[in-house]
Amino acid sequence: MIKKLKSFLNRFVKKLFKKKKTIKLGFYGPPNAGKTTLANKICQDWLGEDMGTVSKIPHETREIKVKEKIVIKSGDKELEFNLIDTPGIATKIDYEDFLRHKISKTQARKRAKEATKGVIESIRWLDNVDVVIVVLDSTENPYSQVNLTIIGNLAARDIPVLIVANKVDLRRSNIKKVESAFPQYKVIGISAQKGKNIEKFYKEVFELVKRWYPSNICHIENIQA
Repeated sequence: MIKKLKSFLNRFVKKLFKKKKTIKLGFYGPPNAGKTTLANKICQDWLGEDMGTVSKIPHETREIKVKEKIVIKSGDKELEFNLIDTPGIATKIDYEDFLRHKISKTQARKRAKEATKGVIESIRWLDNVDVVIVVLDSTENPYSQVNLTIIGNLAARDIPVLIVANKVDLRRSNIKKVESAFPQYKVIGISAQKGKNIEKFYKEVFELVKRWYPSNICHIENIQA
């Protein structure tokens, strides 16, 4: 127990005083929670372009997508990071699930194969990210095996986490249930599609990075001087 505590403290101190060349911000979560929708919102706000394609079909994102050198601002502070949008994590992928969306068996099998590969890549990328935004559908039960698996993997790696309870614009949204499921993490409710609470989301990203990588937070007046 003492060895584990020392190891955690050593990693924490190194993160606290070492400036990362560029923060790698990873988006994780189950399929159709709104990861790419939120990634698109960020890229539209700060780059004027989308990051990926969204649809109602699960596993629309089936490979890792990276958008480099995104610079966001909050007050007098500025943060640069690379955004990593990952395929949705799932414990089971069945090609028959894709058939419900009126696509051919050939396409369904292809999507299932690509989605399975995407899940594996998502887990591997956990060793490459510095900070993770876990995007959950706030209308769904947060106590799922998938969500617990994601959070468990992040906790085991001591990766800083912010949980986004997405789709708060929908009637069945229940942020308190998400908060109860993961009380050890900050939870913020947003609607990535409607843009609700996005400014607050940006502030929470700054606060999270500031706690773990304070040297990566720049003051705008210092940059302009």
